[in-house]
Amino acid sequence: MLDFVLNFLIHGITHASWVAKLVYFMIVTQLTIFSVTLYLHRSQAHRGVDFHPVLAHFFRFWSWISTGMVTKEWVAVHRKHHAKCETEEDPHSPKIFGINTVLWQGVDLYRVAAGKPDDMEKYGRGTPEDWLERHVYGGHPYLGPTLMFIVNILFFGVWGVAISALQMVWIPFWAAGVVNGLGHWWGYRNFETADMATNLTPWGFWIGGEELHNNHHAFPSSSKFALRKWEFDIGWAVIRGFETVGLAKVLRVAPSLDVRANVPLPDTETIKALLSHRFQVMTDYFKGVIAPTLREEAAHAGAKMKALPRALRRALANGGRWLDGAAQTRMLEAVGQRPLLAKVCDFRARLAAVLERGNGSGEAMLANLQEWCREAEASGIRTLQEFSIRLRGYALVPVRD
Repeated sequence: MLDFVLNFLIHGITHASWVAKLVYFMIVTQLTIFSVTLYLHRSQAHRGVDFHPVLAHFFRFWSWISTGMVTKEWVAVHRKHHAKCETEEDPHSPKIFGINTVLWQGVDLYRVAAGKPDDMEKYGRGTPEDWLERHVYGGHPYLGPTLMFIVNILFFGVWGVAISALQMVWIPFWAAGVVNGLGHWWGYRNFETADMATNLTPWGFWIGGEELHNNHHAFPSSSKFALRKWEFDIGWAVIRGFETVGLAKVLRVAPSLDVRANVPLPDTETIKALLSHRFQVMTDYFKGVIAPTLREEAAHAGAKMKALPRALRRALANGGRWLDGAAQTRMLEAVGQRPLLAKVCDFRARLAAVLERGNGSGEAMLANLQEWCREAEASGIRTLQEFSIRLRGYALVPVRD
């Protein structure tokens, strides 16, 4: 009897090999990743995709049993992050809390944010509120991980304790820490969004596609995160697979941008495109106008311009928005010494102001944009003129059913 008990405690009922334990661990953690990115994030928080009720409930159940996450809380915290991004009200901004805090203590920041009832009601609307949610998932969030802990021990004995511990830290580390932390601190940016979001890699598969964080902040409601030809989003691949068998319905993806030829002045089609792609427009402006001007200035300015740190040169893409006071002063001084650079930076700021006023009168925005184009094309700056001519023709690619 004692041998049986010891054998059970060491090996569980499966007597699984270490390879089998590893495969099991990878499966359950990936199921948790997909439950977060597909259901909690893309479906519930942003309404980019709907899943068949059976599949949606499986994701909801798995989120609960594997981590104890409550749908309404997760959704509310994430929506507030988008609404208050990089401000003191952002639940987990590295700019506010510091990268080390968000990376290693992200779960603590999440718990603080989830403990605010007013925010839960304001930002958590539209999430499930049925009997199961009230009395099981939301009513007893710690019961799920407890049951998973028991199951893991039954299957694998003492190894089940280690598996359960790793399961519990998997999402807090990768989602609350890496995505929310490194995803706003280090990486590359396709779009000059109004925050510090970055893409960690162009291949989003290890954490469900969440690696493409800058793309997501540019088009939050899009159920597809990969927006460049060389990027891959495994979450989107799974969604397409579910769609093929009738288990998912894609509601929103980022609209495609077209450029029409020979458009004399911006029109209503231009406005529609700019409102959808304002971050792309500002990115295009930096690459097509500011960057060439920087190269030209550096060729004539000697060591002084060349010595300007790359971070400051790159900050011209957003007007130095995220620089501290000293760095911003240094950037402005460098710009002020070069009239041509100062002029194109001023045009960037004016264009950004036009786009930020997009919630006002459409007619006023169109008039302001047309005036901006006239002045840009009369500036005598070749790159600015070419950008303006291209901007006139921006339009959205028609969506085909």
